[in-house]
Amino acid sequence: MKKLVLFSLGLALVVIILGAYTRLTDAGLGCPDWPGCYGHLTVPLSEEKVAAANAAFPERPVEAHKAWNEMIHRYFAGTLGLCILAIGILALVRREPSQPKKLPLFLLELVIFQGALGMWTVTLNLLPVVVMGHLLGGFAVLSCLFLLYLRLGPKAVPHTSQATASIPLIAIIGVVILVIQIALGGWTSANYAALACTEFPVCEGDWASRLDFAGAYSVPDAVNYEFGAHDYAERMTMHIVHRAGAVVTFVYLAWLALHLMRGYSGKMKTGGTMLLAVLLIQVGLGISNVVFSLPLFIAVAHNAVAACLLLVMVWITYSLYRPQGASYG
Repeated sequence: MKKLVLFSLGLALVVIILGAYTRLTDAGLGCPDWPGCYGHLTVPLSEEKVAAANAAFPERPVEAHKAWNEMIHRYFAGTLGLCILAIGILALVRREPSQPKKLPLFLLELVIFQGALGMWTVTLNLLPVVVMGHLLGGFAVLSCLFLLYLRLGPKAVPHTSQATASIPLIAIIGVVILVIQIALGGWTSANYAALACTEFPVCEGDWASRLDFAGAYSVPDAVNYEFGAHDYAERMTMHIVHRAGAVVTFVYLAWLALHLMRGYSGKMKTGGTMLLAVLLIQVGLGISNVVFSLPLFIAVAHNAVAACLLLVMVWITYSLYRPQGASYG
C-alpha cells in the first residue's frame, strides 16, 4: 500500500506538470472531444483519419502536436485514477485497525470528480471556472496522497520546541493562504492574464485607475474561452491581485519558516529551512515569468514548485498536529 501510494504521489506530480504544459502550449482543446481524440484512443495521424477528423470537427482541425500534449496528459491522469482505485480497494480489503480507510475512499471520490472536471474543461471550451477547479483538484489529489503517505509511515520523531501552542493553527492559516494564492494563479492562467503586466515590480502605465475587480472575477458570456474572453483591464486586475497575493503569501510563509527555524530543533527546523528555500525559488520563478515574458520552462516550473511548496506546508502542518512520538498509522 505504501509503495503504491508513493508511486501515485509521484505520478500526481507528473500529471500536474503535464497539465501545466498542456495549458501553456495552448493545447487544452488539442482534442475537441473526451475521453478520446477525434473519436480515437490515440491522435489520428494517417491521411484518412485526419480527413475524417477534420470533417467531424471543422471548427477544430487536427494539430498533432497539441493533440499529443493533451492525450499524453490524459493517459497519465487515467493511470493515476487506476492507481487510486487500487488504493481504495486495498483500503477496503485490508483489515488492519490502523489502516486508513476514509482518506483512500475520499481520494477515490475526489479523482472521479477530477475526471469530470477534465471532461468539462473540454466540453465547455475552457470555461475559466472549470479550468481553475481542475487545477485545484489536481493539487487536492496530490495533497491527499501525500497525507495518506504520511499516515502510512513510521512513528513520528519527537522534536523539542520553545514555540507557542498556537503554531499549528498558524500553519493551518498558512496552508489556507497558499491555496488561495494557487487559486488566484489558476484564475490568472485560465484567463490568459499572465502577461497582462509586462513590467516589474509594478504594472505599466496608469494601471491603478484601470482596476476592475467585478469584471476580473466574473465569467463573460462566450462560446469559446480559449485565449481568454476578458478585456485588458480585467486581465490586468487579475494579474495585479495575483502579485499582491504573492506578497502576502511570501511574507506570511517566510515568517512561519523563520519561526520554525528558531523555535524548533530536528525535523521541524529542517522543515522551516526547506519551506524558506522552496518559497524563495517560487518567488524567483514568478518574477522571471514577468521579466522574461513567460518562458515555457519557467512557467511550467512555477506550477511544479507551487505543488512542492504545498507539500512542504502539508508536511509541516501534519507534523505539528501529531502528538510527539504518535503513530502515523
